[in-house]
Amino acid sequence: MAPRLAQNGQPPDRMRILDRYIFRQLIVPVLGAVAALTAIALLSQSLSQFDLIVERGQSAWTFMRVTLLSLPQLAGLIFPIAIFVGTLIALTRLQSEHEITAVRAAGSSLMRLASPMIRIGVWFALISLVSNLFLQPLTARAMRGEMFRIRNDLISSLVKEGAFSTASSGLTIYVQRIDQNGLLRQIFIRTPEANGKDRTYVASEGKISNVDGANILIMRRGSTQQVNDSGAITNATFDETSFDVSRYFSSDDFLHYKEGDRYIHELFFPNIALDWEKGNRTKLQAEGHARLAGPLYNLTFMLLAIVAVLGGQFRRGGYGQRIAAVAGIAAVVRILGIAAETASAGSVVMNVLQYAVPIIPIVICLRLLHKRDSKRGLARSQRMSTLETLRPAA
Repeated sequence: MAPRLAQNGQPPDRMRILDRYIFRQLIVPVLGAVAALTAIALLSQSLSQFDLIVERGQSAWTFMRVTLLSLPQLAGLIFPIAIFVGTLIALTRLQSEHEITAVRAAGSSLMRLASPMIRIGVWFALISLVSNLFLQPLTARAMRGEMFRIRNDLISSLVKEGAFSTASSGLTIYVQRIDQNGLLRQIFIRTPEANGKDRTYVASEGKISNVDGANILIMRRGSTQQVNDSGAITNATFDETSFDVSRYFSSDDFLHYKEGDRYIHELFFPNIALDWEKGNRTKLQAEGHARLAGPLYNLTFMLLAIVAVLGGQFRRGGYGQRIAAVAGIAAVVRILGIAAETASAGSVVMNVLQYAVPIIPIVICLRLLHKRDSKRGLARSQRMSTLETLRPAA
């Protein structure tokens, strides 16, 4: 009994084996490219956040947490580039070792060969979509809250290591050193008093603690000085003392979520009763469409990489020029996507471009692959017709 054939004339088992083989050959370099680009993004982001430790006196854990929370926002840039690079590496190797030529000679079409690659692009697009809809706003809000806490932290906002700092209330503080655990070393404080007779504190160490929402400065091994009513300076020593510094430090800052921190329903259906949402409604909708259109670039870059290697004739000297040209096209497509997103912030109609920019290259690449298959099928039919003509009559 003859084996059952698929539409392209290949047995189903052979097709599944081919799909699994191509999948294994592609997924390793793609994941490797994702890991490499993620490491580069982490390094870049950590350098930009390094002032959290140097200037703000935050712990290493806070620094790492803020850096990691920014990764989902970078996934939209990392995934398409990683797919493009990983696919080029895998296809170039398969082509140089003539494996693709052998598969093509066995009768597989380009679309059949590209099918498992396209599925990888679709999977990455779905992962990116889930990240855009849920993970990105979740981590962005957490990072916004962490940065808000750091900005409004008394130690990071007012206390500067080795420098005198004066708050708007008149409180002056000097700290020689700030340890990573928040312990203040060699403290000098001058507090303004209502009667005009300021009080000064000198202590060897201290720490600010939050008690019932109030910032309490606890100082140890120090002394306090103040001019009394008779004009004499009074001096008192202490082993430990504390006072509320919250009344000397106030901030009118409030936690506000920007468009990148909001969930998709908040972008398309903002609360127009609020002034900010009403004034930035177009910008919020542009961000929402960017979240939905962004994952399409994974499939776009996958198809561009396939066309760069398989979209033309076989070349013994390599595909450097073709790959460089397609890489330039990919860069132009991504830049146009960013330009479309920027333009959409000012006009709702321009949101159509956010979908058109990645979809048009997808359609063109699929048509190119289909066209190459059609030409190959026509040439094969002509050869078979010629052989039938030349075959001697029985």
